[in-house]
Amino acid sequence: MTALLEMRSITKTFPGVKALDQVNLVVRKGEIHALVGENGAGKSTLMKVLSGVYPAGSYDGEIWYDNAPAAFRDIRDSEEKGIIIIHQELALVPLLSIAENLFLGNERAKAGVINWPETFRQTEALLRKVGLKEPPGARVDSLGVGKQQLVEIAKALSKDVRLLILDEPTAALSESDSQALLDLLLELKTQGVTSIIISHKLNEVRRVADSVTVLRDGTTVSTMDARAEAITEDRIVRDMVGRDMAHRYPDRTRRAGEVLFEVKDWNVWHPEQAERQVIRNISLQARAGEVVGIAGLMGAGRTELAMSVFGHSYGRRISGEVTVGGKRADTSTVPRAIAAGLAYVTEDRKTLGLILEEDICRNTSLANLPGVSQRGVINHAREAEVAEKYRGAMRIRTPGVFQKVMNLSGGNQQKVVLSKWLFTGPEVLILDEPTRGIDVGAKYEIYGIINELSAQGKAVVMISSEMPELLGMCDRIYVMNEGAFVGELPAAEATQERIMSLIVTE
Repeated sequence: MTALLEMRSITKTFPGVKALDQVNLVVRKGEIHALVGENGAGKSTLMKVLSGVYPAGSYDGEIWYDNAPAAFRDIRDSEEKGIIIIHQELALVPLLSIAENLFLGNERAKAGVINWPETFRQTEALLRKVGLKEPPGARVDSLGVGKQQLVEIAKALSKDVRLLILDEPTAALSESDSQALLDLLLELKTQGVTSIIISHKLNEVRRVADSVTVLRDGTTVSTMDARAEAITEDRIVRDMVGRDMAHRYPDRTRRAGEVLFEVKDWNVWHPEQAERQVIRNISLQARAGEVVGIAGLMGAGRTELAMSVFGHSYGRRISGEVTVGGKRADTSTVPRAIAAGLAYVTEDRKTLGLILEEDICRNTSLANLPGVSQRGVINHAREAEVAEKYRGAMRIRTPGVFQKVMNLSGGNQQKVVLSKWLFTGPEVLILDEPTRGIDVGAKYEIYGIINELSAQGKAVVMISSEMPELLGMCDRIYVMNEGAFVGELPAAEATQERIMSLIVTE
């Protein structure tokens, strides 16, 4: 099969860091090519080189596209050649319609006047191609994340895409939306569209990829052809992390003590729709040294439950009782929840968990400023000392604590979020999707941290959309559906099938 793209000996250096070192990538026409590696391996950097985000001249090496040398000056330059990149953070304008988003900067106009009938006609045709039935005039902010991802692909199709690059396209999608997106990629393949997909979900990679290239520490480790050999997840993981991982989840001695955290008869109403009850009569217990999981489909109310318990951060007309260490706890505000011994690691670390423009030092102290202050004045030496302590304890890979967190990999950002909350000295940690968007190596390190916390006698409540993760890490699992618990399973009796049967039959 003829190569559509060849990237030869690509080297990209930032101040003090060589992000890419002699990377090679060959993508054949009409294939789905997976690019995998740990966070910080160089995957996104390589795609930014390809798409012109990092223009020709800012890197060493050669790009050959369609049998000709290519030197893209910017994204518009690469798009004119049919190379379209869809980033993990979607680039849609929420308050504009689908039609306006599809042709933004590429308007169907004559003499400066937009032809709306033609715009809507073409929008309808593109939406049919990606399987969306929404009207062209629907606002993007009325769509779920899965449908917004399809709008991005429709936008790419409007630009006569030949090479489609998707960076973690299913990271924020439910299982059903993820499957629909992967099915669409397979359909586009039959129409001659070549795709590069960056993903940490190795089961999805094995399902759709014709070839898999593994990057590690900015270099090409291997390229595997799924049409010529069987590619196992274990082999991909070994190439990604540079070692065998006999167990995906670290061993832990399970010693559950007395009930440390309890929620009784918890009810929450929607913050804007007064008649809609989001959480219904939830009761939950977590013992000292125990990891308790909450399973459920997207929209089941898991995050709403966690946020409403932690400082009433979500919802209205909240009722119920929270106890910590056998004593009733006031969690009606975030400071009171922290004082009661609770910590909540949000699922959205970039928006709600971190200040990306600030450094590790400042982010680590954010939730406990009194711990680094004297008479209301921050002691910057003490702040740096605390940040350095957690940098070592959490194995955060960074040159120093004054590095901006926006420059860290997803796994290291997540460790900074954990450090921030551990500095508050919590007894109970609520972890909402703690490994979302991070690679298998970083996941293993996060799992190790969770085990260390449980060994210290902390109670850990873990929300995850990855059922193997819940089965591998938790002592007990609550199953949630439509705002209520529909079952509780000890780890020894829990299976994916039993969890799904509880969700669909209740």
